[in-house]
Amino acid sequence: MAIRDSDRPKVDSYKSSRGVDRSRGTGSIMVLARKYGEIPLMNRRRSNIEIIGEMLRVGENGAGKTEIMYSANMSYVQLQKYLGFLLSHGFISKVHVGNPAVSYRVTDKGRELLKNIEGIMEVLEFPNGNGT
Repeated sequence: MAIRDSDRPKVDSYKSSRGVDRSRGTGSIMVLARKYGEIPLMNRRRSNIEIIGEMLRVGENGAGKTEIMYSANMSYVQLQKYLGFLLSHGFISKVHVGNPAVSYRVTDKGRELLKNIEGIMEVLEFPNGNGT
């Protein structure tokens, strides 16, 4: 069976201001989801709680800003905002591991929060992934 052009994922291609190719594919998952009427969860925005949970998971064994930023898939501005919140509430602590290396580690209070977030997310999960 041949694949028709209408079944192929669409790709938006554009160049950034620096001339870098920034191609974005909607991916075969989206094509299949549209075809079969399912809405994948990856097409929605993450809540603040989900972002905080991801940051805490990354920081369980200690992590730097860059590792947290890339692992939690967030911008530097978002990272600064959430790190400030987590530090000010005592959910993470700043650990100096060298000069000027800084690492962030989850505190006991942060571990408790992560456990609660994971419990809430588990309760809110839908069995077939599309909210019904």
